[in-house]
Amino acid sequence: MTGVRKRYPGSGVEVLRGIDLEVAAGEFASVVGRSGSGKTTLLNLIGGLDTSFEGELEVGGGSLRGLPDAELAAYRNRKVGLVFQDSQLLDHLSCADNVALAAHFDRGGRGDRARLRRRADEVLEAVGLGGAAGRRASTLSGGERQRVALARALFLEPELLLCDEPTGNLDAETGAAVVDLIAGLHAAGRLTVVAATHDDAIAAAGSRVLELRDGVLHEAAREGR
Repeated sequence: MTGVRKRYPGSGVEVLRGIDLEVAAGEFASVVGRSGSGKTTLLNLIGGLDTSFEGELEVGGGSLRGLPDAELAAYRNRKVGLVFQDSQLLDHLSCADNVALAAHFDRGGRGDRARLRRRADEVLEAVGLGGAAGRRASTLSGGERQRVALARALFLEPELLLCDEPTGNLDAETGAAVVDLIAGLHAAGRLTVVAATHDDAIAAAGSRVLELRDGVLHEAAREGR
């Protein structure tokens, strides 16, 4: 992205003030900054959840500016996996059904029920929940819920994984396990990962740390490097 600016309508507040950012394919970049600094806004722009901005924003060689709704939806469904602080699972559904929900919002991802279940089993196994496919989401611990959320984000094999405070609601031990999982998935699948976080462990897991301060991104120093 080049010269990206974001103002909140009606308030005149400019939360992003000319962001320049290049993330290489396969990189793991962590974005840190105080609450309200614009980290979530930045991820929402990259993920195509917010299309109101100034400047240029390209992902995978394609511009997100002015995309028709159908193409933007296809980008969000096929190219990007999203993990939020709140896992946003449907408690009445099983783990497998929560994971396979991704397919219902994408024509190319739909298929026969048996194939979708096999894929759900595959990604649940990848996040260490291979035996939990039939469990209702309401029975899961916080860490297990985030693992299911990760599995759902990976279901359609995205190129880019965006994580917004994925450990924010977890205790230190469970959060560390989720950090290890994200780092391991990145290493194994060569995913490009951008994570907004207050968690030092996530920042340390990334190959780059960027600090969002006063609406501008700065390369942050890495301890011991």
